[in-house]
Amino acid sequence: MLNCAVIMGRLTADPELRQTPNGISVTRFTVAVDRGYVKAGEERKADFINVIAWRQTAEFVSKYFSKGSMIAVQGSIQTGSYEKDGVKRYTFEVSADNVSFCGSKNESSNGGANVATAAAPSFANGSADDFAAMADDDDLPF
Repeated sequence: MLNCAVIMGRLTADPELRQTPNGISVTRFTVAVDRGYVKAGEERKADFINVIAWRQTAEFVSKYFSKGSMIAVQGSIQTGSYEKDGVKRYTFEVSADNVSFCGSKNESSNGGANVATAAAPSFANGSADDFAAMADDDDLPF
C-alpha cells in the first residue's frame, strides 16, 4: 500500500508551535497550492491543504517559515471524522514527514519574484570531448 503526498505552495498564516500534554512539539498550518490548469478568462485557482507536523519537523517549520513563505511538504494523507451539531464532518490533512525551502529569503518582500537567481551552466552546445575520461575507479572521490 502506498500513501504519499507531495505539495508545494505558500503558507496562509504564521505556523504556531504547540506542545502536547506529553511535551511533544506540534504545529498545524495551511498551504495554498496553485492549480496547474487555468481556464481561459478565469483567474488561477488554489487549493488550501491542511498540514500537521510533529517533533523536530514542527519546530523547524515554526522557526523558519512564516505567512507567505514557499514550502514543499512530503508526507502522507490522513483522514478523520467528527460530529458537530448532529452532522458528521470529515477531515483531510497531510502529515508532514519532510519539509523544504522553495524560494529565496527575500522572495515575499519582492512580490513573489525569485531574487536568488543564478545562471546555470549550459551543456547544450557541448560534446563528449568537453569531458575528461577517468583512468580507473581510483580517481573517484568516494
